[in-house]
Amino acid sequence: MTNAELALLGLIVEQPLHGYQIEQIIEHRGMRDWTEIGFSSIYYLLKKLEGKGLIQRERQPSPGSGGPDRKIYHTTEAGQKAWYQASLDCLREPDRKAGSILLGLAALPYLPNDEVVQALQQNLDRMRKRELHINTRSAAQQPLPPHVDAMFDYSLKMIQSEMQWIDKLIQDLEAGKIQTNEE
Repeated sequence: MTNAELALLGLIVEQPLHGYQIEQIIEHRGMRDWTEIGFSSIYYLLKKLEGKGLIQRERQPSPGSGGPDRKIYHTTEAGQKAWYQASLDCLREPDRKAGSILLGLAALPYLPNDEVVQALQQNLDRMRKRELHINTRSAAQQPLPPHVDAMFDYSLKMIQSEMQWIDKLIQDLEAGKIQTNEE
């Protein structure tokens, strides 16, 4: 199960939802900051989860002026079990996907030092913006349920830790402790 599928399944485990409600929750909780769920992929992912037998839909009349029926998604028993196991697996296993930073580090001996430092400074600038964005989003939603507060706190601590690491790397590069291409 992909992270995006698990995130959607988790929302439906919380409560039965229709597609637009899912989009609103994703936006409200800032979930796009930590998982790859595009607006246009929600219905695709719902269809995949339904095809796997993890959710089922039920039609409900649209409230108001007799518009089209809404499709409300519920988890199945198999969906509950899959969500439960996958959620524990996420907590159990360290995330080994360090992303493109490792590819950049592998190239250090072949890149000019000043351009490496400049690129890392740009990375820090972007991370500071992410940190501000997460702080702003979290503050706007107070009080948060404890599990959502923990998610924001984790994101902030990870960003702050990575920023400290990049800052130290920049210092080491500037001090000549790490060799790059000096052309």
